[in-house]
Amino acid sequence: MHMQQQAAGTVLPGVAIWSAAKKAGAAAALALLAALMLNLGMPGIGEYSGWWPLLCICLSPLLLIALNLPLRPLQAAGAGFLFGLAAYSGQLYWIVIVLGRYGGLPLWLSVPALLLLATYMALYSALFCLLLSWLRQGVEERTNPGYLGFIHIWAPPLIWTGLDALRGLLFTGFPWMDLGYGLFREPQLLLPADLGGHHLLSFCLVLINAVFALALSALSLRRPLWKAVLPALAAACSLLIGLSVYSLLRSVETKEEIAAAPKVLIGVVQGNIEQDLKWSEAMKQATVERYLRLSAGLAAEGAALVVWPETALPFYPQDDPLAGRVAAFAGAETGTRVLTGAPFYRIEDTEKGKLIHNFNGALILGTQGKVDGVYSKQHLVPFGEYIPLKDLLFFLKPLAAGIGDFSVGRNKGPLFSDRLRAGVLICYESIFPVIARDTTALEANMLVNITNDAWYGHSSAPVQSLAMAVLRAVENRRALVRSANTGISGFVDPLGRISGETAIFTEAAAAESIPLLQSKTVFTRVGHYFGLFCALLILPLLVAGLLRSPGRDTKAPLSGARSAKKAGRP
Repeated sequence: MHMQQQAAGTVLPGVAIWSAAKKAGAAAALALLAALMLNLGMPGIGEYSGWWPLLCICLSPLLLIALNLPLRPLQAAGAGFLFGLAAYSGQLYWIVIVLGRYGGLPLWLSVPALLLLATYMALYSALFCLLLSWLRQGVEERTNPGYLGFIHIWAPPLIWTGLDALRGLLFTGFPWMDLGYGLFREPQLLLPADLGGHHLLSFCLVLINAVFALALSALSLRRPLWKAVLPALAAACSLLIGLSVYSLLRSVETKEEIAAAPKVLIGVVQGNIEQDLKWSEAMKQATVERYLRLSAGLAAEGAALVVWPETALPFYPQDDPLAGRVAAFAGAETGTRVLTGAPFYRIEDTEKGKLIHNFNGALILGTQGKVDGVYSKQHLVPFGEYIPLKDLLFFLKPLAAGIGDFSVGRNKGPLFSDRLRAGVLICYESIFPVIARDTTALEANMLVNITNDAWYGHSSAPVQSLAMAVLRAVENRRALVRSANTGISGFVDPLGRISGETAIFTEAAAAESIPLLQSKTVFTRVGHYFGLFCALLILPLLVAGLLRSPGRDTKAPLSGARSAKKAGRP
């Protein structure tokens, strides 16, 4: 009898291994399912925009892993890492094109570079699952229902959004395609961004995912769950309904504001200059002539300003006589202002001699053919416009060789020309909300995004780049004009509606009348801190987890396992 009891209480090693393998397999399958749905919901595979409704459920498998599977926190973190590696490899596959075709790196270096970046991004999803799994441990529905509801409904969006905000700051920041950007083609869903930015949109999407995951987990329970989480669930529904009402009201008010605002006809030119030829000496004059030819029709339409892409002038206008040709077009020939991207330099006298600073910049030529203002790029692209840790990463220097090693600009204000106050975002800067926010706070009445997306080839990156620019318009309630060398160019109104969208790798010229708004949004004033506020709240959340009552079962998830054990069921 004693031996039978001992045998009954013993878990055979083979059974334990099989059980662990099943848990690991289920977690891996759920993680990969989440990554697949995210990539199908976001612009991430090919040149398409994704099916955004998937963003409302794509993280649910990840939440089931962290909050429901009987896994320890480190095991949940492993599943989160797998999710991140698969998801961000799909989102960022174009890195191989940039580094390989245009950076000159062989495949055996460009593919590991993609995986290295995806690995870094995956650390955040791993930490997300780790924190949720750790907070979930020992949750008692009957003794602490408020904590249960908070962990399952409110902790996921809080932690996810906070980690997104940190990723946008750490190591110069790489906030590429946060979840909220996937809504960029749905203007009716974008308007809460003028309160808390794209981070608020991400917060709401993760909140919806959390409610959906909770519903899925409730289906597998043997006892009622909703009573325990009802307050947290009611608060979540109230927030989502409140933001929906706000969107309806804000849409009406903004349309009225647009109708009453002064308008100005703005033109954009997409020159479609091949990246391989862009910086060749022989191509300089042909490039300028192409832009002037495409701009002439816009000037004839009465455009007050024509916008050319990033480094549309592939030379230093301070030294090259071709700059005079552009000045003549803006002055005596047409009287149409030209805002163009161009490199320029500044010479500084130091104790060791003259030091030359090169800048990736933009300048606006007024109706007299003179420069009305110059802007230098504030946030440079690592490994594209400068090489961090040059001595250690010497083999990556070819990436910056084509356009030079640039210095960081310091001017945050808009470019002024008559009544136009253009807040300029050069390429990569459009993914950083604070840059557009700063220039709007300094009285920009329109935003201009100039870029050269030729580096990305035929990939999803041009769509992704457009998606992030759209949110800059909505957050600050400013019209945005976008000119890209090879596309996508177009116009975005303060409600996030896209018009005049061009195809990639084609020549194009278009003009549209845009409103010049003056009002400042909640986001422009204080809302840009929303993501950081979420990040700061992670700390007290962890403290609350540390203060949980001791002696709880740290392995049983929200699955009814604890009540089944007490009832004597196997």
